Amino acid sequence: MEPHAQDLWNQAAQRANSAYAQARRRVTIDPITRLEGHGKIDIFLDEQGDVEQAYLQIPELRGFEVFCQGRPAEEMPQITSRICGVCPTAHHMAATKALDDLYRVEPPPAARKIRELVYHAFMLEDHALHVYLLGGPDFIVGPDAPPALRNVLGVAQKVGPEIARSVISMRRRLRDLISHLGGKVIHPVLGLPGGVAKRLDPAKLPEFQQLAQDALDFALFTHQVFHDIVLKNPAYIELITSADYTHRTHYMGLVDEQNHVNFYDGQLRVVTPDGQPYARFDVRQYRDYIAEHVEPWSYVKFCYLKPLGWHGFTEGPTSSIYAVAPLARLNAAEDMATPRAREACREFFNTLGGKPVHHTLANHWARVIEMIQAAERMVALVNDPEITSDQIRRLPTERPTVGIGVVEAPRGTLIHHYETDERGLITRANLIVATQNNAARIAMSVDRAAKALIRKGDVSEGLLNRIEMAFRAYDPCFGCATHAQPGQLPLVLNLYDARKRLIRQIRRP
Repeated sequence: MEPHAQDLWNQAAQRANSAYAQARRRVTIDPITRLEGHGKIDIFLDEQGDVEQAYLQIPELRGFEVFCQGRPAEEMPQITSRICGVCPTAHHMAATKALDDLYRVEPPPAARKIRELVYHAFMLEDHALHVYLLGGPDFIVGPDAPPALRNVLGVAQKVGPEIARSVISMRRRLRDLISHLGGKVIHPVLGLPGGVAKRLDPAKLPEFQQLAQDALDFALFTHQVFHDIVLKNPAYIELITSADYTHRTHYMGLVDEQNHVNFYDGQLRVVTPDGQPYARFDVRQYRDYIAEHVEPWSYVKFCYLKPLGWHGFTEGPTSSIYAVAPLARLNAAEDMATPRAREACREFFNTLGGKPVHHTLANHWARVIEMIQAAERMVALVNDPEITSDQIRRLPTERPTVGIGVVEAPRGTLIHHYETDERGLITRANLIVATQNNAARIAMSVDRAAKALIRKGDVSEGLLNRIEMAFRAYDPCFGCATHAQPGQLPLVLNLYDARKRLIRQIRRP
């Protein structure tokens, strides 16, 4: 072979070998499963087969903040409920509360209680979805079970058809309550500035009282199931408490006046990694405490504590990263707000070594405890005689300017912020969703699990699922989190700049 041809051959062989080696050093989980939205995990290995870095990438991009501009503010509870088909009630309620603030109008007591009843029914049925169908298979069926069994069918086989039917029946009944009061379960039309659109019919009260009691029995039953399947299994306890799924970060959640967990209203409380109070503030002050960081490899923005500044994906007392969601709510509050949930919460902290608990997988247990509080609140609300009052709305009279509302979505703190002109048309909308609040910690969790579990290139289906468990514990909704305006994220700008450079190179003589 001639020297020139030999050189070309050698160069081609080197490129092929390099590409082959690179492919062997990259593991991709695409798509990731049992979550809301879309995503993938890219894991890069070094020459020894250990993990250099793992990235949770969210490739979808949505523009709700942009196309809400110019719309009447009253439409926001209906528009934003379209963000997610799993948690529309959370967006609907946050938007409705933002309208209360926008028009400076306080709903009558009956309206507030109807909202709370609907919201606690939603919290309970949504948590049940994750406990039994999304996160639950990793424990009920087992993290190393075949993929064909790590789903609702595998859970039904493991727990038996009667329990499976009771789960489906309870979720259906709770969603029927939401449909009755909210008009529709997927896209509610209940909330209005200053109240609600429909009163609670006294004739329906006995049915709802029975449902609330059945819901409490179901939540307590779920807690017992978790005890029997997870807490009595030493291997699962070791998995939950392992360093592979542990991060020392700040925690944030809504609390009432007694610093007890509250899903519907209250102030935001933040505690340090050592559990010490860091801040307590009204949601209208959120911009003083929460800022957003952007990375070029994801369309999700990463929230952090603004006074502490962004220091990267780090943990510990000097880090500004915080978490929301069930575990964070229990850590940020001083206690639960209802007696049976309070009892379960104390067992939780006693078992896991005291407060705060930093184990990511403990989110599953915290979620079950929150199911109990949601059911207990339902029982209290349907037995409150004031809830059937026909005084369900106060009409707004103030000129709108700025409105900010907050609720605790199942996945964590959710903030809606609207600004309008004098006609009430949206000029600016900002949504801080739960998965944005958690995004930095989720990225850290995926990276840590990958580095701990993959050694010397040994990659199995079971190991990859255990890496997925790191993000699945947060019950993330990436459809909710990727709402940034196109053209403002570095990823978009980098792709645009790369395209321009390529065109210039092609046109260059």
